[in-house]
Amino acid sequence: MRTVRRVVSRVGILAIATAMTALWVVPSTATAESPPDGGDLGRQWTAGYDGPAKYPGPVHIDFDVPITMSDGTVLKANIYRPVDAAGRIVDEPLPTIVNLTPYTKFASLIADIALNIPVLSDALIQLVNRFDFGGTPFDSITDLTKALAGGAPRAFGADRKLVQQGYTYIVADVRGTGYSQGAWQFFQARENQDTLELIDWASKQGWSDGNIGMSGISYSGINQFKAAEQNPPALKAIFPIEGSTDTLTDVAFPGGGLGLFAPLYIAAVDLISNFPDPVGIALGHLDYQWLLDRVATPLEFFDYILMALSLNVDSVPQPLKDQLLPGSSLRSAFTDSHPERIQVPTFAYGGWQDIFASSSARSFSDIPLPPERKKLIMGDTYHFNPGSGLGDPGKPPRLDVLQKAWFDKWLKGIDNGIDQYGPVVLWQQGGGWTTTSSFQRPDMEYQRMYLSPTVSGTATSVYDGSLSAQTPDAAAQLTVSPVTGLTSLCSRDAAVESAGVISLLNFCGRDDRIHELGGLTFTGAPVAEPTVLSGPINVHLNTMYDNIEGYWAVTVNDVAPNGQSTVLASGQLAASLRAVDEDKSTKDADGDYTHTVYKLTLADRQTLVPGQPTVLDVGVNPVDAVLQPGHRLRVNVFASNFPRGILPPPLLFDGGILNSVAPQHLLLDPASPSFVNVPLSRPLG
Repeated sequence: MRTVRRVVSRVGILAIATAMTALWVVPSTATAESPPDGGDLGRQWTAGYDGPAKYPGPVHIDFDVPITMSDGTVLKANIYRPVDAAGRIVDEPLPTIVNLTPYTKFASLIADIALNIPVLSDALIQLVNRFDFGGTPFDSITDLTKALAGGAPRAFGADRKLVQQGYTYIVADVRGTGYSQGAWQFFQARENQDTLELIDWASKQGWSDGNIGMSGISYSGINQFKAAEQNPPALKAIFPIEGSTDTLTDVAFPGGGLGLFAPLYIAAVDLISNFPDPVGIALGHLDYQWLLDRVATPLEFFDYILMALSLNVDSVPQPLKDQLLPGSSLRSAFTDSHPERIQVPTFAYGGWQDIFASSSARSFSDIPLPPERKKLIMGDTYHFNPGSGLGDPGKPPRLDVLQKAWFDKWLKGIDNGIDQYGPVVLWQQGGGWTTTSSFQRPDMEYQRMYLSPTVSGTATSVYDGSLSAQTPDAAAQLTVSPVTGLTSLCSRDAAVESAGVISLLNFCGRDDRIHELGGLTFTGAPVAEPTVLSGPINVHLNTMYDNIEGYWAVTVNDVAPNGQSTVLASGQLAASLRAVDEDKSTKDADGDYTHTVYKLTLADRQTLVPGQPTVLDVGVNPVDAVLQPGHRLRVNVFASNFPRGILPPPLLFDGGILNSVAPQHLLLDPASPSFVNVPLSRPLG
């Protein structure tokens, strides 16, 4: 039996050294952990946001303002400016917030108007908050509706309350989207340059005092990270909500699988980008260059989606092969992120069930700033409902409240105590809101828990095995099929991929027992005292195949005494793309992977040899959870994971159409065991 091991890695040592350097360069005192709600300071931030406006007049909007980039392409923006009590536009230079969006500034305007209808909008939010389905089969509805009051919608639109407290706010259409000219670049170099140029332009306008912050959700959170890693001099703070610093691993190609979210997302952005801004048209801002650009690129990036439908690897068109190569423009857009370069004060929000959960959770440790200048909140939310429930008693303040406090500190220099908040505020799954100094939590130790053929008697599945701290004596070959794995249609991963829509079905989003009918389950003994899991996880599998390709999906679950099985985190892997990027991955002292990153290139593809054992490692998203007394740890193994992920068609059908339904085998061999490497606060027996 292996003993419990503490995580040691070159990357971890480098991160510690970088953080120490940052602390030396930026003098600061140690930040104590504050309560999740911020205590008295949190109440002050809320009162400051909801209190009387500094400039109470109706916000002035300059619609469809043209901003010319260095290559001549014109971006279009709405600029929100405060108005004083006498009805005059404030001409005092003010800090400026930039929100670059592909969802169109018109959609942001509609959201803004809906959130600011006098009396009605506040009444609607209060009404929604009164509907609490907690403890009923419909409690997931509450998780979605409470997002309206959690503050995130104002970051999607334009926060008029923020403007009225003394800020200018810019919502601009990303190149090739909305009413901006050009072709959509999807985080490629030219789009990133646009962001820097827009920040510089905004800082030099007469209504700006030169201090720029950035706001926004999802795409508009990702481009904040990309801008901040360039550290433009005018950018003084960012507040990314559901952003990502690794879009390839998070959503575009996780573990070599393709999900439904990415192509549907591209189709949606392409669709709305082909409609002109109604306000711009009403004002007579007819832009013929915009029309010519849309005619030239009506379905941007759809050509790559069609190329990916090739039925074998050899027939993949060369343009797609080129974009899959390291260093290509599109691959670099999704992988060439450098949070370790960020020196801009950063307050990030993510959700454990968000499509970007993995890199959101890692963002705090990746950014080399002292805790006063970086914060992280991870909620129990999906992509569709960020901030749900925030502002309620005992929970973090609303996101709009925190954002104003963050900008007041770093753009206006107001000593409001936000630098002492957190620094890491986590919804601990199985527990509640907690504050800690880091993620992963301090003093976690990794332990192997072995997949054993011994029947646990706790699950109904293709095979009901056990988890053991000791290497099992018995051997077994367990078979699981992609066909039975279609129970993944009713799973938490399906809820994640649907941005939370499927979570409305509690028996899918909250309880994994329907999903488990199509997989292999391995369940440990009940714990006798609270046991914390915090950090990334790796599942090490010894496998065998009847064909040259395979696909694995795994989940790590908390099983309650009543049998309910709740997914804490998951991962997936195309077996032929199992080659690990050792420079980006980390291991513990005994050489087991803790954080697993794959190369994901066709050049590194290793087709399988039928009948030959193949060892691989499935990286699992980071987790922060507590197993309460009487609860059990469970690992589930599946041969498919639709709609969260499927093998790309060139891999799925490589070697024949029947490969798509061929069964796969898990080998439980004492000489080459399968196990989960999990970070724990105390050893499991």
